[in-house]
Amino acid sequence: MSARCSLVVNGKSVRVSTGDTPLEAALADGMIAPVQAVHGAIVPGQGASPGARRAQARRDRPDAVKLSLPAAPVLLTQPDEPAPAVATRTGTVTEVTALAPHVVEVVVTLTRRLELEPGAQVALALDGVGLRTVSPTLRVDGSAELNELVFHLPRDDDGWSLADALPLDAEVKLRGPVGRSQYRPGGGRLVLVAAGCGFGPVWSIARAARYIESERDICLIVGARDPLDLYMRACLDWLRATGVGRLVLTADRSRQRPPDVRPGPLTAHLPSLRATDVVHVAGDSSTVGAVQVLAASVGARCYPVLIET
Repeated sequence: MSARCSLVVNGKSVRVSTGDTPLEAALADGMIAPVQAVHGAIVPGQGASPGARRAQARRDRPDAVKLSLPAAPVLLTQPDEPAPAVATRTGTVTEVTALAPHVVEVVVTLTRRLELEPGAQVALALDGVGLRTVSPTLRVDGSAELNELVFHLPRDDDGWSLADALPLDAEVKLRGPVGRSQYRPGGGRLVLVAAGCGFGPVWSIARAARYIESERDICLIVGARDPLDLYMRACLDWLRATGVGRLVLTADRSRQRPPDVRPGPLTAHLPSLRATDVVHVAGDSSTVGAVQVLAASVGARCYPVLIET
């Protein structure tokens, strides 16, 4: 048998050694060359010019041809977001309103306005309590003055809660913004998930999105342990009137559950996530963690807000 033979690759005649594969022959003759794919993998692509030298014939080498790999794959990454300017402010509690059996609305009037994006968080300093991370929002009717910060805080019937440490006329000191959970215009569908008082930051994001991106698709799922704590119906009515079609209410407990409130945990009512979705989730650690796992499984961007209880 002859040691060499003719092979036609892409219409071009190539002299190759007996036993070479068509891929090895094309690589050796420079007809195709290894190029880097989007995710750093090496795949064969069209070569710009013939290779520097022809690979040694199979009969003269003990092992198969080995393609040289780059030292490290080049990955396409998003540029880092600039860190927001952090400022310290002082203020006074001017309103305390019970929104539901386990939800309290607290309004802090600042001595000077604090620049915050919807969904951003602040660190609240209280005597005897220390630092607590909380999420400013809007009142249920969507209002808030420029020098006001509105908070929806949980209240526990059986023990102390943060709302108890913020009575009327209490002096507070806060610093922010902190975290990276703020609203970002642009991108795919906006999936908003809120458990309990996590509706606070989600409400501010949803309302801003309706003004800034009126055509953006929004999906909102809100859950609570007790259906009596679903205090946000007026907010959902406003969102529905502005064109938001998918609004879901859930509750773990069946006691006094209205017909429009679905039973079970809110994670059971999430839509099928897509890689192009932008997910904001706010609530307790178990809810936030579950949604983060679901978002990561499809490659969707997820911005969590943990609500301290």
